[in-house]
Amino acid sequence: MAGWLSAADSKPNVVVILADDLGYGDVQCLNPERGKIATPAMDSLASEGMVFTDAHSASSVCTPTRYALLTGRYNWRTHLQKSVLYGFGEPLIDPDRLTVAGFLKQHGYNTAAIGKWHLGLDLPKTDDTPFRGNNPQNVDWDGVIKNGPVDRGFDYYFGISASLDMPPYIYIENDRFVGKGTATKAFNRRGPAEPEFEAVDVLPMIGKKTAEYIASQDASTPFFTYVALNSPHTPILPSEEWQGRSDIGIYGDFVMQTDAIIGDIVKAIDDAGFRENTLVIVTSDNGCSKAAGIPAMQKQGHFPSAHLRGSKADLWDGGHRVPFIVRWPQAVKPGSRSDQLVCQTDVMATCADILDVEIPGGAGEDSVSFQPALSGLPVHSSRAGVIHHSIGGYFAYRQGKWKLLLSKASGGWTSPTEKQMPSGSPPAQLYDMEADPGETNNLYTSNPEVADALLQQLTSDVERGRSTDGPPAQNDVDSIRIWKGQAPAN
Repeated sequence: MAGWLSAADSKPNVVVILADDLGYGDVQCLNPERGKIATPAMDSLASEGMVFTDAHSASSVCTPTRYALLTGRYNWRTHLQKSVLYGFGEPLIDPDRLTVAGFLKQHGYNTAAIGKWHLGLDLPKTDDTPFRGNNPQNVDWDGVIKNGPVDRGFDYYFGISASLDMPPYIYIENDRFVGKGTATKAFNRRGPAEPEFEAVDVLPMIGKKTAEYIASQDASTPFFTYVALNSPHTPILPSEEWQGRSDIGIYGDFVMQTDAIIGDIVKAIDDAGFRENTLVIVTSDNGCSKAAGIPAMQKQGHFPSAHLRGSKADLWDGGHRVPFIVRWPQAVKPGSRSDQLVCQTDVMATCADILDVEIPGGAGEDSVSFQPALSGLPVHSSRAGVIHHSIGGYFAYRQGKWKLLLSKASGGWTSPTEKQMPSGSPPAQLYDMEADPGETNNLYTSNPEVADALLQQLTSDVERGRSTDGPPAQNDVDSIRIWKGQAPAN
């Protein structure tokens, strides 16, 4: 929106904090009646800014969400049509693909990524043999890492290659390993590790490195910091001082520690004098994982998906409707809420809107600015709806109150799965999300015209290579299979 920044305003700093497997209902202020975990830092941030109640990750699992957030483009437009990458996976972001970091760097920002990458790296080898499995023996621990964060728009990087249950278990700084993976450890999957590396130390280290980076910044140059926490994803390992702090077990403890680390990062922003002109976004890559022990927590009165159905990996909203808290004292009214439908792909367009610049062609094909919502105004989107995607590669489409799921079941890990559905079940699901946010009353057979219109729009958005206005773009693959199950006969 032209004129958002006056001549006297400086470009805002932008800090995006992405939690890992934090459910919508894990944040107390979002789930006051069915949430039993204290999250004072996120609650405070919400009281100082805006909560989006209908915000979504682009996928219900890790790697695809990170791709979409950083590029403004849906992940399934790449070769990754389902599942995730692993620690030795090859880069998913093409060298010529503009990221939010690269875009902001073009406009004078210092840029840093700290934490979990999980988008693939060209790790150095001692020979030409491809890496196989989780414990390859041909890693060159002294070599240069290529096509990682510092080659995708970030000036600085510190973190780990993938999820904390995926080797190699070693820190990376910029384009080098910190030490050598001469030991073997297993934080679920067994693989090479730096001898002193301990999983329990990673979350505090991410917080520490982020605070140090923020403190090193100068007010004369804006900065963008992407903080990808490893928690509360497995391995669920709260530090000793956090163990036993919640009333619902170790997962609750880890969420509390995650909240505290977020609070430390926000405090670092404020202590450095950046509070007023820093846009802080706190969100999650997907819903809570079944590995957290959801049934046991529900028996104790804690519902990590709140009133939503499903969890991580699913097409149902519990898989991808995520916390999305924004604080920007200079521009956002404290204690405000928005029910605007937004997607994490929208970060790029929002940054462009705030700076009053255009996104270059060939970038941000699925990104729409939510900047008007920050001022309490409606968002007039050039995108008809939001596309959801599950770990199994199933598609869903949300437009207004309607949501179409091209799956008979969860599309992910929650029962019932596709194979568990009885014969003769409708091939898809259709829900009125205003009347039925828990997705319990399937209206697919009674509203065929609505389902058909949503399917046509979804198909168009997939085939055009973009879901926003503009000339058609190119997907990275020749064909994208929208129906994973059996498509209904016309």
